[in-house]
Amino acid sequence: MSLALTATLLLSVVIGLSLGLLGGGGSILTVPILTYVAGLDPKEAIAASLFVVGATSAVSAIAHARNGRVKWRTGLIFGAAGMAGAFLGGLLGGHIPGTILMIAFALMMVATSIAMIRGRKNKAQGTATHNNELPVLKVILEGLVVGLVTGLVGAGGGFLVVPALALLGGLAMPVAVGTSLVVIALKSFAGLGGYLTSVSLDWSLVAAVTAAAIVGSVLGSRLAGRIPETALRKGFGIFVLVMGVFVLVQELPAPANTILAVAAAILATAALACRYAIPACPLRRSPAQPAEAAAR
Repeated sequence: MSLALTATLLLSVVIGLSLGLLGGGGSILTVPILTYVAGLDPKEAIAASLFVVGATSAVSAIAHARNGRVKWRTGLIFGAAGMAGAFLGGLLGGHIPGTILMIAFALMMVATSIAMIRGRKNKAQGTATHNNELPVLKVILEGLVVGLVTGLVGAGGGFLVVPALALLGGLAMPVAVGTSLVVIALKSFAGLGGYLTSVSLDWSLVAAVTAAAIVGSVLGSRLAGRIPETALRKGFGIFVLVMGVFVLVQELPAPANTILAVAAAILATAALACRYAIPACPLRRSPAQPAEAAAR
């Protein structure tokens, strides 16, 4: 077994862990791993990631459903709408240059990470709807849009579906995570169908990566629900942001990638200094938050 294959399989366990624990992040890891570690062409990596993430999400969703963390009506309607959008996105993605797809992939990651870190503006409204199913029309529209975008760039969609369910729909984070896995599985296989019209895969490699990811997803599912919702959401957002910047640095031509890397380092340093050294920093916890935590 080559060093590259060994590293790919070990990292694939982390893919599953991310899906089982966060309900997303699988494609965020899978596409870069298959591209930069396994050496696949970007389009092949995108198509392969759809199968890996789809199969792993389906297995992980079972564990979440057993613990009551899946809203089936919302998940199936969102997933069905997403399948239509994902298949169309997969058809289009097969005819777009790989570099453009990867850059678009990274930009979506950065935008979504910011939304996850900031959270909902209307906390009261979000709390009131935690246990409700989302309106059908809203679910269908969001499913179509998210499906099209994630099918196009090969992402299973967790980093878009979880915010859609948690931030826009008001589902509690653990329920949004479990429900997103159902949506991801449906959309991933639909997107794969679109890509297979123009891309061929090494199915032995895909199967090995999928098996390793499923092992990680089982571990992640057992940990889900034991981590505070705010910490889970913000941690997920920071993780997506870091990976988004990494992909942009890899794909943008010099000197743009160097400028981006330096700017990211400066912003990260400034954010840490603000958070821990400046009392009036907006990144610090607001006075209302401790009271909310105590009430829980």
